[in-house]
Amino acid sequence: MATEIKFCGMTRAEDACAAAALGASYVGVIFAGGPRRLTVESAAEVLRDVPKPVRRVGVFADASDEIIAESARRLGLSVVQLHTDCDAAAVTRIRAAFEGEIWGVLRLATASIPDGAAELFATADAVLVDARVPGTLGGTGVTLPWRELAEQLSRLRARREKRVGAKLVLAGGLNAENVKEAIRLLRPEIVDVSSGVETAPGIKDHARMRAFRDAVHAST
Repeated sequence: MATEIKFCGMTRAEDACAAAALGASYVGVIFAGGPRRLTVESAAEVLRDVPKPVRRVGVFADASDEIIAESARRLGLSVVQLHTDCDAAAVTRIRAAFEGEIWGVLRLATASIPDGAAELFATADAVLVDARVPGTLGGTGVTLPWRELAEQLSRLRARREKRVGAKLVLAGGLNAENVKEAIRLLRPEIVDVSSGVETAPGIKDHARMRAFRDAVHAST
């Protein structure tokens, strides 16, 4: 099965439309802080012309369940990404307010998978694995130790072969030069890129986006 692409950290409508034209499965906007943070109103402008086959992802951190649900409704989100140290209980709680997919996040500072990860993989629709960098929530360009994580993640995802559990979304320092190796080692269903296709935070380079797309397609 082909690896899907999520272009995240969109701040301009032209970049979101370029992502769609390049065949991205997901386009992400961020409400969780940092230089790519948007308001719901600005996110609506960014996503306005994104065609419906492309799934819209909202990245949240400390927002209440009510704010997440209302933002998702206003923007027509397909996915809520809980980009904090969330657990299975948080995913279950959000399900009561949001009918779309819910993605949990594992933010890793080392090659060690934390306790509770198995439960998160069993509860969320997908789990995004990203690098933990003090003072930020993502988009840092820091890569993960893929080779060291491969066996641990493989064990966590074994139940996926029985049609149970979450998809793996791989983030953290991906770009056109390294994504093929990351896919080979970890076999994620989805790869997530932000800083790796930018000229500045939130400003996407369409040539880099195309090169990333081509590299992902060449790996599957």
